Amino acid sequence: MNQTLLVELQTEELPPKALVKLGAAFANGIANGLKARGFLDDDSVVSAWSTPRRLAVSITKVRATSPDKTIREKVLPVSVALDKDGNPTAPLAKKLAALGFPDLQVADLERAQDGKAESFFYTHTAPGSALASGLQPVLEESVAKLPIPKVMSYQRPDGATVQFVRPVHSLLALHGADVVPLSLLGLEAGRSTLGHRFLSDGQSFDVADADTYDDLLKTRGKVVASTEERKEAIRTQLLAKAGGDQVLMPESLLDEVAALVEWPVVYECKFEDAFLSVPQECLILTMQTNQKYFALTDSAGKLRSRFLIVSNLETDDPSAIVGGNERVVRPRLSDAKFFFEQDKKKTLASRLPQLANVVYHNKLGTQAERTQRVTRLAGAIAARLGYDVQLAERGAQLAKADLLTDMVGEFPELQGIMGTYYARNDNEPEEVALAASEHYQPRFSGDALPSTNTGLVVALADKLETLVGIWSIGLQPTGEKDPFALRRHALGVMRMLVEKRLPLGIADLLRQAAAVFEGQAGFKDPTQEVTAFMLDRLRGLLRDRGFSPNEVEAVLAQNPDRVDDVVQRLEAVQAFAALPESASLAAANKRITNILKKNEEALAQASSVDPALLQDEAEKTLFAAVTRVQPEVDAAFASGDFGGTLKTLAQLRDAVDAFFNDVMVMAEDVALRNNRLALLQRLHALMNRVADISKLAA
Repeated sequence: MNQTLLVELQTEELPPKALVKLGAAFANGIANGLKARGFLDDDSVVSAWSTPRRLAVSITKVRATSPDKTIREKVLPVSVALDKDGNPTAPLAKKLAALGFPDLQVADLERAQDGKAESFFYTHTAPGSALASGLQPVLEESVAKLPIPKVMSYQRPDGATVQFVRPVHSLLALHGADVVPLSLLGLEAGRSTLGHRFLSDGQSFDVADADTYDDLLKTRGKVVASTEERKEAIRTQLLAKAGGDQVLMPESLLDEVAALVEWPVVYECKFEDAFLSVPQECLILTMQTNQKYFALTDSAGKLRSRFLIVSNLETDDPSAIVGGNERVVRPRLSDAKFFFEQDKKKTLASRLPQLANVVYHNKLGTQAERTQRVTRLAGAIAARLGYDVQLAERGAQLAKADLLTDMVGEFPELQGIMGTYYARNDNEPEEVALAASEHYQPRFSGDALPSTNTGLVVALADKLETLVGIWSIGLQPTGEKDPFALRRHALGVMRMLVEKRLPLGIADLLRQAAAVFEGQAGFKDPTQEVTAFMLDRLRGLLRDRGFSPNEVEAVLAQNPDRVDDVVQRLEAVQAFAALPESASLAAANKRITNILKKNEEALAQASSVDPALLQDEAEKTLFAAVTRVQPEVDAAFASGDFGGTLKTLAQLRDAVDAFFNDVMVMAEDVALRNNRLALLQRLHALMNRVADISKLAA
């Protein structure tokens, strides 16, 4: 009979950051194991439940007995099973006994071709197994494969030592209303479970039926079994308590808090307004990281002096809970205030000599040496763009100075952010102050780009120096490993070049970056490899923006050095691909490309097209058409009208088609052949001004 299966491990408090993964792995391991053994229906529903003190899984439509299975087993090759007179041999009798069929006769066996020889086979029906016998190994395998961050050894009541992520107190296993006789970690399965540590009566209680487990835990045990349900309950209560303010509730914090409570209740707390003089990022971070609290801001994003906590206790008088949490957070905020006030006593500039004591990489020197390289590179980029070189160099010089502050020492996540606050306190120019935080941007996919010119060039310099330096010592990304985030740095550079439309060549930027390592021992210029790496990141970026692989390849196949107009080129290619003439011209361009590649030596001898050597009407027509549209293409391209450039090419379709239908390019006459190749070369250059449109025919 198909019924719901419930399996629960009652434990001591599980590690909150691992709870969701543990719960999912436990449920999936059992479900997949049972499915492989034929105990589940195709529409069986798996529910993974995990709380701070339990891992559980519920699966609907689980069979009490797995289906019978038809098995065709190979017995022995005929040459081994029978002697030369066709009589059964001793090995055959021995094999049949080993298979559990000692009374079988040769007549009962199937004789069939087995590769190049014949063998005997026997087909029989294996009866299904009971759920308990199938579930026992599945449970053991699932527990053994759990992604346990750190195994704990503990003694059972009988004195034996077992290992698990936390001590396990009970095992519950029900199929419908029946207990499934299982054992694990020295425990025998039953039907009892425990409710909330404080909100229930503390006594274990029986679960009558697997289907009633979830509701019974809530009503009798004051436990919400589903982590996702607890998370959404927390989110709903936070928003209700916000009272018009904005709740800062990152998903990672919601996940962690949901793994800390079994019955979530949100309460409001406050701290003294005097702490608001500290940069709010510091206060928010200490509340979230150290206390797992939810900060509140007003509609303008300014931090409020009240915050929300998630408690595991529900009470009509939460004053003790609120007061306790307010007392706990006060020392944390006081520490942040102390660090901030102490840090302000020293300017960022006065800290720079200390960077010489901070190792960046043993093959690339100290942070002071790196700062000098980034400063020099930022100044060079600013000069190329016509930006203020002094601001760029000052911004780069101070960008890493906040690494030496007490606040960043306590909260490394605030590097850059604190640099901006301290630079403002030192009366540095605003662009220099902003560069301290903006040079880290973009930090992740979709992050904002630097808003100021100084921040932009320092960000470029910082990322280029990292790319070239780390790559030069052989630490480029391999497979899934990228410890220095070079993929993110390369993507950040490409985003800035593209989205800010910076008129800078990739090769030139990398040459300048390599130049700042002049004299560095063991430095090997990686410009060529890094260029290819960056263009590959650009391919992914453009595809994520909705351009097709063929469109992207049409633009990037020519390995453009400048990419500030790459989006505009792609938009033009998209529009061209929609024209009725595009397919024919793309195919013709692909054909021309192949012809030119095969005749590179002849092209070296060919010069410009000689109209006097044009014989066939089709080649004369094509030459005239190319000559006619050339000025239009040149004018459109020069003005940046890439769409107009490609649209003009559509006029050539009929002439190109006629040329390939009527003209033999590889004529026997060398002069005639070279002239036709020169015509195709001119056409090829004209057609590929914006992109290699042959890629659209791929």
